[in-house]
Amino acid sequence: MEMELTALHWIYVVFIALIIGFMVKRRDTTLICIIGIFLLALVATGSLASSISGIFNSFIFAITELMSTILIISIIVAMSTVLTKSGINDVMIAPFAKFIKNPTLAFWVIGIVMMVISWFFWPSPAVALLGAVLLPVALRAGLPALGVAMAMNLFGHGIALSGDFIIQAAPKLTGDAASIPVGDVIAASIPLVITMGVVTTLSAFILLKRDMKLGRIKADNEGFVQDPTMSEGLLTLGQKKFFAVFIPIAFLLDVVALSILKLQGGDATALVGGTAVFILLVLSLAAHKQQGLEKSTAYLIQGFQFGFKVFGPVIPIAAFFYLGDSGFNQIIGDYLPKTSLGIVNDLGAALAASVPLTKEIAAVTLTGIGAITGLDGSGFSGISLAGSVAKLFGTAIGGGTATLTALGQITAIWVGGGTLIPWALIPAAAICNVSPFELARRNLLPVTIGLAVTTIVAMFLI
Repeated sequence: MEMELTALHWIYVVFIALIIGFMVKRRDTTLICIIGIFLLALVATGSLASSISGIFNSFIFAITELMSTILIISIIVAMSTVLTKSGINDVMIAPFAKFIKNPTLAFWVIGIVMMVISWFFWPSPAVALLGAVLLPVALRAGLPALGVAMAMNLFGHGIALSGDFIIQAAPKLTGDAASIPVGDVIAASIPLVITMGVVTTLSAFILLKRDMKLGRIKADNEGFVQDPTMSEGLLTLGQKKFFAVFIPIAFLLDVVALSILKLQGGDATALVGGTAVFILLVLSLAAHKQQGLEKSTAYLIQGFQFGFKVFGPVIPIAAFFYLGDSGFNQIIGDYLPKTSLGIVNDLGAALAASVPLTKEIAAVTLTGIGAITGLDGSGFSGISLAGSVAKLFGTAIGGGTATLTALGQITAIWVGGGTLIPWALIPAAAICNVSPFELARRNLLPVTIGLAVTTIVAMFLI
């Protein structure tokens, strides 16, 4: 499986290492990403003008790709702001506060609920559904906002999305590439998903509790949903209770609609976002009476300001990593080798072609391929390659194709689907008002431990 690697591939690898190094050192990566984009464009085109234009075009591409996420976050923030200012939020969270009384319960209850909802509707709409209600409960119970983001992120974008047992989009892609039934991929993935989920979430929780005890992370009850604005006089207690019931029912109807209409991904997010806009308008009119029209616009502006403030630092790094996939041809042009599947997929294929074949090396290689192809921040773009390589390796070692396929799928989605790549985990970070870069750093060690243990388990299952 020979793959031609060019100077573009090696430049990309060097800048990946630089970006990861700067992130670990808690330094800003914007300049590094822009230089990387410029050099890739310059080497590809040989034109200074095209290289400079490529920087701007890469930003446009990244914003376009991220726009639906920016919008849903902005709208949810706007809705949450009016919930807080009107006092409805306090009434809504009261029942949950009776059950979530300490940081431990907050972490595990939020995580498990997030996982279950994400199985049916995928994580991004699940974050939107849960964040506005459960975040303030968790904060009041003493769990830091960063801990809430970790719980939603690891259980949703990690466990639920990597297994994808209900919607089955991921196992369908990997199974087709490996020429095995979807059921075989799912069956093989169950022990690996359980191993990865248990090890990673336990590691994350232990490290979180340790740092809370040492004072490195302080519990606070502040965030955008906890903006200390006077709510007296906007609504009566009866009105607050009515809306506290009306809003969950509206979102539950969304859940029903998602099931009946079989909506997922972007369609599911759009339904949740539209419902949030509707709720925002109704609450603005009810709470502010004659000023409702102007206030609804003001809340939306606040939401968009928050959304773009959060996404601003992420756009340059997203722009760089999108060059590793289909974005390269759209941003810079058709300058990769004719046989290229995209820079990150080429790197994964080259890795597969350069290693000897034993079941242990096959497992490590599939983990490596999954991690490399996940670097584009999708999680899904490289899993077909993982399935193809798993088929080759399984044939060569005489079995284990399903296990290798599942391992590649799990690794690619944990890395790229939303636990380590900063812009992929923005939904959870933004809802909790924490830095996506800090969330990625917090996830790095637990996810690495989980991948190592899961890879070892896979060696025994092959």
